[in-house]
Amino acid sequence: MTDSPEQQRPVVVRRLRTALARLPHWWPLPVSVLIGTAAGLSYSALAADRYEATSYAMAVAEAETDPSAALGYAQSYGRLTTSDATLSYAQGAAGEPVRELRSHVRSETSPDSPMIAVTGTSEDRHKAADIANAVIEAVIVSSGHVSKDTGVKLIKFTHAMTPDQPVSPSVPLGGAVGAASGGLLGGLVLLVRPRRAGRTVPAQVPGPTAGGGNVAQEDRELVR
Repeated sequence: MTDSPEQQRPVVVRRLRTALARLPHWWPLPVSVLIGTAAGLSYSALAADRYEATSYAMAVAEAETDPSAALGYAQSYGRLTTSDATLSYAQGAAGEPVRELRSHVRSETSPDSPMIAVTGTSEDRHKAADIANAVIEAVIVSSGHVSKDTGVKLIKFTHAMTPDQPVSPSVPLGGAVGAASGGLLGGLVLLVRPRRAGRTVPAQVPGPTAGGGNVAQEDRELVR
């Protein structure tokens, strides 16, 4: 008569624990590396290619304005590139609504140069360039509305070109990154994992002495 699944489960669990106990203590490390490598390769192979295109604008001071003011206004306009007003103006030329456009554009400024870089990202390489150019144009138009008051205007420095190569990681690079991440995780597991307790060898209880007495309990010693 065979045992029921409920009766067999403790046996399976016990055998699994026994098998794990026989493995070397460092087994999580290679397992983590293999899992990380597989995850990195899968992501690189299945993820869609992502393209980036960047356009640049420069802040220029007017004739009677202190040239150092251009640097400060470049920082301010750089923060306005992802504002609702700028994206609302750019959404028509970019071909995306404001909500989607906000996640596909980023801006960068330099503390040493009155330059603004606007980068558009998309799975379509042509749309990536369209996003960058639409947003930089929107910022330039906005700065032109107040240039008489600020004494600083933005001019387009370079036009975003359609990228030829995606910026997504290649399959070998994805596998290498996954393996490194898995190795790091496996190392952390080894650090926090409790160590196995050392084996304790029970001491043999000595027999009766020549005088017929037994050794006292306090004289017995465990050998570890």
